[in-house]
Amino acid sequence: MEWAVERVGAVERWTIEGEPRRNSLTVALLAEGAEHLRRAAADRSLRALVLTGAGTRAFCAGADLKERARMGDAEVAGFHRAVRAFLDGLEALPQPVVAALNGAALGGGLELALACDLRVAAEGVELGLPEVGLGIIPGAGGTQRLPRLLGVGRAKELILTARRVGAAEALAIGLVSAVVPATRLGEEALALAERLARLAPVSLRQAKRAIDQGLHLPLAEALDLENRLYQACLPTRDRQEALRAFAEKRPPAFTGE
Repeated sequence: MEWAVERVGAVERWTIEGEPRRNSLTVALLAEGAEHLRRAAADRSLRALVLTGAGTRAFCAGADLKERARMGDAEVAGFHRAVRAFLDGLEALPQPVVAALNGAALGGGLELALACDLRVAAEGVELGLPEVGLGIIPGAGGTQRLPRLLGVGRAKELILTARRVGAAEALAIGLVSAVVPATRLGEEALALAERLARLAPVSLRQAKRAIDQGLHLPLAEALDLENRLYQACLPTRDRQEALRAFAEKRPPAFTGE
């Protein structure tokens, strides 16, 4: 088993079970992960996810270089397509995904974290895209997702210098949304996911779509997209429940309908 999947109420925690190899990406990991993505995307009762790695050394070290060294050119190309498909599928999940960075997130590991919606880091972790120092470039979305998150100037500085940043700097520049003691990372990431899971599921999905899809559109088209997604929220039972809960001074009980 490449992944450990734990259900906690309306949240799932996915842990890469590859501590001896620093939770690197393998053919088997990606194949099993693709199955989890398909299942999660169809599960209306699942409202948020936490993705993390086993142990404390690494969140994910990118590709498993020992496995990669045994591949021919065609296999490497197929592996790269599988990595991209998995990260694209993770990003496209209707549920919000929280990356809990339990250790270093370098190269493909940081690209995996960038495909998540929110990132929480343990104190002392390092993050970076070192590829240009290795004769390649980030090839699993790093050159595209990082500028969209941090802005072009900051992303170029990190990618072109191959510089690693610590957790505190990652928080300061917006690469992660929180830094917590390593001993509390699991509970803090789960608490964030549970907070998301208590919100209106339809609204969460629509808000995520509005941000992700609108980012690539001209402003006028993006505003039209936002309006269409907003209108889809109006007839939902959850919106009526929110209005009743406000009037009755109680927390809403959302059902996703």
